[in-house]
Amino acid sequence: MRTYGQHPAPEHFILHVSDTHFVGDGDLLHEQIDSDRNLAELFDGFARGNARPEAIVFTGDLADTGRPDAYRRLRALVEPAAEKLGAQVIWCMGNHDERVAFRAGLLDEDGDESEPVDRVYDVNGLRIIALDSTVPGQHYGELSDAQLAWLGDQLATPAPDGTLIALHHPPVPSPLGLLALVELRDQHRLQEVVAGTDVRGILGGHLHYSTTSTLGDIPVSVASATCYTQDLQVVYPGARGANGGQSYNLVHVYGDRVLHSVVPIGQFPTVYEMTPEVLQAWLDKSEEEQLADINASVAGEPALVAE
Repeated sequence: MRTYGQHPAPEHFILHVSDTHFVGDGDLLHEQIDSDRNLAELFDGFARGNARPEAIVFTGDLADTGRPDAYRRLRALVEPAAEKLGAQVIWCMGNHDERVAFRAGLLDEDGDESEPVDRVYDVNGLRIIALDSTVPGQHYGELSDAQLAWLGDQLATPAPDGTLIALHHPPVPSPLGLLALVELRDQHRLQEVVAGTDVRGILGGHLHYSTTSTLGDIPVSVASATCYTQDLQVVYPGARGANGGQSYNLVHVYGDRVLHSVVPIGQFPTVYEMTPEVLQAWLDKSEEEQLADINASVAGEPALVAE
């Protein structure tokens, strides 16, 4: 892959999706949201480009009420799309999920409600650890002593390209009063375990809006929901779910940094467009010719825009 500018090609590329909230067969979420269609539209739009992620990470709330039929439809939609992209699928538990149905429907495993669904994945040298931050019967998040000890054991040996942690409840504050009631509890305990390890980033969901923060010196990136979003322009501490602004994240892992990009779901009116052929021809020009074209474009001449 040829690159331009100061940075090399990324070493890894991950698709980060969250909060699909699939409901029962033929039902609508909150009587108006077609969760299936929204996720299908995500993959339809993504397939129009030529990006090929190595893994697709789903950070929880996959089924709205843990129904087996919801997991069945979700898997039937995601796995063929992932196969076409050549991507591994990584599922994380959310507070709306149900552990027994989650295991059976997505992992082909047995298990009981008391056992968290924690997993380690190797993505071509990049380690992704899926942590189950859920508490059965509750909507807040928590990591048990046993889970934190297990995580510490995993991180004791560095991975070739470092580690990303994926969990539903992100260790971040929120400007919405509602979310303070259902946040990840005792976040400092997770910070103590990951400090000084090879963890390069934390991926989360749960909030239904995109945001970024840090846990100590580790970046945290939250992907919004594909079902509905939270309106941040409300009177505190109120909340309003909105049918708009749904998105997902692209995660590009470089040797010295991790880049997170938010992509809205849907098609929008075109302002201008450059075909790959036009752009490639321009990129192959000398720096002086490129600068001349840019100056012409700023002056109002469509030097860089395809006819």
